[in-house]
Amino acid sequence: MIGSLDLTFAALADPTRRAILSMLLEDDMAVTDVAEPFEMSLAAISKHLGILGRAGLISQERRGRVKWCKLEPGGLRAASVWMQGFGQFEPVDLDAFEVFLAAQFSARTDSEKG
Repeated sequence: MIGSLDLTFAALADPTRRAILSMLLEDDMAVTDVAEPFEMSLAAISKHLGILGRAGLISQERRGRVKWCKLEPGGLRAASVWMQGFGQFEPVDLDAFEVFLAAQFSARTDSEKG
């Protein structure tokens, strides 16, 4: 379990990966669509997606010639349970976390435009 927590928190530590998670809140996306708003290569985005996948936060599947990404909300469950074990934290509300991620992505997008 600790190994999977390490993967989860390492994946969440990067702002690009958090932005990708926010984008996937709305719907599944093709890898090329995920890459579009970022100023980095498709190979770099693929590495980020691989990290998110190994952490169990997203899944990827090939549909024809296109690779699609899907958010896996259950991937945060182990981290939530671990944090609750300290008793200092309120239970993590995954719906509120989704709203937080969406706000983070929106703020980042707005700052890049300005």
